[in-house]
Amino acid sequence: MYKSLNCSNCSGPQQLPPGANSSCCAICQATTVVADPRAASSSSQYDHVHPPNHPSLVVPSPYNHAPPGPPPAVHGTKRAVICGVSYKNTKNELEGSINDVICMKFLLVKRFNFPESSIIMLTEEETDPCRRPTKSNMILALSWLVQGCQPGDSLVFHFSGHGSQQKDYDGDELDGYDETLCPTDFETQGMLVDDEINAVIVKPLPHGVKLHAIIDACHSGTVLDLPFLCRMDRDGKYVWEDHRPRTGEWKGTSGGEVFSFSSCDDDQTAADTPVLP
Repeated sequence: MYKSLNCSNCSGPQQLPPGANSSCCAICQATTVVADPRAASSSSQYDHVHPPNHPSLVVPSPYNHAPPGPPPAVHGTKRAVICGVSYKNTKNELEGSINDVICMKFLLVKRFNFPESSIIMLTEEETDPCRRPTKSNMILALSWLVQGCQPGDSLVFHFSGHGSQQKDYDGDELDGYDETLCPTDFETQGMLVDDEINAVIVKPLPHGVKLHAIIDACHSGTVLDLPFLCRMDRDGKYVWEDHRPRTGEWKGTSGGEVFSFSSCDDDQTAADTPVLP
């Protein structure tokens, strides 16, 4: 189970993987150390926060990697996270995911004038370990996407890969199943559940900010857990469905606007096609 904490330097939201006792911020590259709960003398979950580059922060951890060079501008008016997972050399391998994100990046830069430096692309072909589409890296990238967003900002999240479902245990799904996205390490670290995605990029979105999500994966109809779903047929006729949880929990934004476009419904599957290059 991932734990939430704030960066000791910029206070940005972070997710701490299981077993890790430190976290490197993908935004400012500062390292935050957390206390071992077995050694804690009180109920506090996290250790005292130290300033970055403090000698005591040099703790070996597989999660201490930081991207080389300065991070993309946090307050860029246009920024995106595009993620393509091919599951190379596994039984789950896909052929078109990498091509999907390459095309999406081209579209955002050439057609919609997104600065290339404000696009984080996660694929297995990246040499930087922080740019691989692991669960931890996906959560960090999505946290960066909404960090410090301001009215007028335009955000994009694109995912091409496998999606799935799992039993809903908190009662917020009408069909009894949570929708999920599958990172490269989903078999060991678990899938990225719609509840987590909603908490990271939907709920914090303030007034005046727009987020467009394009999800090309199986079972992706409500993978952002938005309160309302629009169904449209080939003739353009549409109807809105109320997907607000019967528990009364609000799964919408904090005033912003989110539009999610999915390749199929929650109970449908998608597949690679050789028709398009």
